Amino acid sequence: MSSKRNHHSKQFKLDAINYRNEHPDLTQVECAKNLGIGVSTLAKWESQFRNNDGDIPVCGSGNYQSDDAKEIARLKRELRDAQDALDVLKKAISILGKS
Repeated sequence: MSSKRNHHSKQFKLDAINYRNEHPDLTQVECAKNLGIGVSTLAKWESQFRNNDGDIPVCGSGNYQSDDAKEIARLKRELRDAQDALDVLKKAISILGKS
């Protein structure tokens, strides 16, 4: 059975961090529960926010930060596929060469 992952918008993530900052009397667990998200999810977003100068990267499901990032991801996939094909050919040559 596959699990369905929630994909939250960048605005939702920023709002969640603002909610946490505006309610210092609440614990991280209480904030996460009020927002309907996991504690580890909120902690990850806060960490990303601190490490990216107040911004949260939104990736996954084709959500790339720029056209360049999308092109880089496509080229990486293409390179990986070509390397996999090359590995298969090398194995086939070594098997056929032994006969």
